Amino acid sequence: MQKIEASSPAAQSADLIDANLGQLKRLFPELITEGANGIAVNIDVLKALVGDKTTTDNDEKYGLNWHGKRRARQLALSPSTGTLRPCPDESVDWDATQNLMIEGDNLEVLKLLQKSYAGKVKLIYIDPPYNTGKDFVYPDNFQDNIKNYLELTGQLAGGQKISSNTDASGRFHTDWLNMMYPRLKIARNLLKDDGAIVISIDDAELQNLRRLCDEIFGEENFAGTVLWKKKTNGNNMGVIPPVHDYIVCYGRSLQENTLLGIPISKEYLDSEYSNPDDDIRGPWTTSDLSANHEGPYFGVVNPKTGETHFPAAGRYWVFNEQDVLSRIKEGRIIFGKSGNAKPVQKKFLSERPSMRRKVESWWDSHGYNEDGTAEIGELLATKVFNHTKPKKLLQHVVNMATKGDDLVMDFFAGSGTTGHAVYAQNEADDSMRRFILVQLPEPLDPTNSEQKSASDFCDLIGKRRTIAELTKERLRRGALKIKATSTKKKADFGFRSFKLESSNIRAWNPKPTDLGQAVIEYQDHVLEGRTESDILYELLLKLGLDLCVPIEVRKVAGKDLHAVGGGVLMACLAPAIAGAEVDALAAGIVAWRKELAPAGDTTCVFLDSAFADDVAKTNLAAILEQHGIQNVRSL
Repeated sequence: MQKIEASSPAAQSADLIDANLGQLKRLFPELITEGANGIAVNIDVLKALVGDKTTTDNDEKYGLNWHGKRRARQLALSPSTGTLRPCPDESVDWDATQNLMIEGDNLEVLKLLQKSYAGKVKLIYIDPPYNTGKDFVYPDNFQDNIKNYLELTGQLAGGQKISSNTDASGRFHTDWLNMMYPRLKIARNLLKDDGAIVISIDDAELQNLRRLCDEIFGEENFAGTVLWKKKTNGNNMGVIPPVHDYIVCYGRSLQENTLLGIPISKEYLDSEYSNPDDDIRGPWTTSDLSANHEGPYFGVVNPKTGETHFPAAGRYWVFNEQDVLSRIKEGRIIFGKSGNAKPVQKKFLSERPSMRRKVESWWDSHGYNEDGTAEIGELLATKVFNHTKPKKLLQHVVNMATKGDDLVMDFFAGSGTTGHAVYAQNEADDSMRRFILVQLPEPLDPTNSEQKSASDFCDLIGKRRTIAELTKERLRRGALKIKATSTKKKADFGFRSFKLESSNIRAWNPKPTDLGQAVIEYQDHVLEGRTESDILYELLLKLGLDLCVPIEVRKVAGKDLHAVGGGVLMACLAPAIAGAEVDALAAGIVAWRKELAPAGDTTCVFLDSAFADDVAKTNLAAILEQHGIQNVRSL
């Protein structure tokens, strides 16, 4: 017999509020909504239901609204106070690669990438957390998002995992929308005009996602929804077993080449097109001469047999009578390959407008979740990730929207399938697509049964117990597997690793009671432990330069001088520049710039705190300006 504890629900009186809400929801489901503190009753709807005419329609308008939307919009507009620190030791082919793997809160990272990558991304694919009633780790309601992020991921003492998105919270949809809105809002800015965003989603938030994207991207830029069969057996779950997911597609500004379609294979073309009559126009196939939309209706006479043909019931010819006669003379309309059948069109391969076909639902042969789990098991370890998207599916997504050296982005990178798919598709069609992946370094708990295998694997490879470490390791191993059989002469199987951190420059935040001490401390305004390389990459972000831009380093007057992008930017970020070193440093900068011969102006940057006094700083700027370097800045 089960013992009833004093604190158990069975020992408590009935919750009358829950009972009342339950009855209201059964009778009038439109009454129940989500408010600031959870479940709420829409008073205006209640008044309308009982015939109270005092309600007004001042606030009635079409659109999606929820508690916190205004705050979510403000989050999207607020600047980040962070930076991205380079991690060459965790990267692959740092000096040569054009791919990025960024560890951090994707909202902050998206903000930091605004200047450098605005309007440059051809495809954004994301597989955001599905709203299953389980917790997800994206709280954006703190004043200092960087500090919150560091605490959240255990990078500051006293940090703990903070998450809240359960059915019990009463904010099931609200929390998810507050998480998604600012990220999608910022992501739109990164897309090229003909770029596409492709989002995997299930039934729980499909409708909200559609309305959210209609607002952010514009309803007119909705390209369509692809149905994807994710598993072969629904195990009789639910009324309709959930064996599918949705892939929602929008364009930044929907154009013909926003979604390119899937290239048609040579095997398919060879099976469909042939040239049995040695037509000088080359291989051809046939298509129907009639359609079910209203059009011309007349008898078409076979000039060889005299037989007259009419369209089938309910169908009409696609050409008028004069066009049909002309096309028969040109050999573009034939009467079957035998010459005695109904009239059909000849369609020549050489006149085909595109060698791609439009995307439709992916019900079979596009990979299942179990394939994604098996791939991870083969590359890393069994049960490290469950229900990951298969590489085959993501290759189709990459293939349908990108080509050449297009840039692909995934800011919910998870196990890294998108990066792996880019590697694989580049190998398949001999292209040089690039990727940017962003993944939160969410800590793995070895005491959690669902995370133990992943945590143990991190211990095995000597890495921190975070999801981001698994992402990077999957990229390394996936690339090595493809590279082992690659036939490409030029390929990029690497990535540059970066980590989100607080800015390298100490914020000016003096205490009103001790302003003098604050001024003294701020003279050395670079945070302790930050390197010249850290500061350089923050500078790239501030100036809007690509994080994979070529950088050369040369010793000048005993200092490291960095030439970025062939001399577009030259930076000496040494912590100290003495007055006696100014002439030699300036001469070295002028000589190297002349050697590099950049096409445009050069910006020179130094640390303001590096100069012994204002005289040294002024003299250096004056010498550089005399030699045509007008844009001299201090950081």
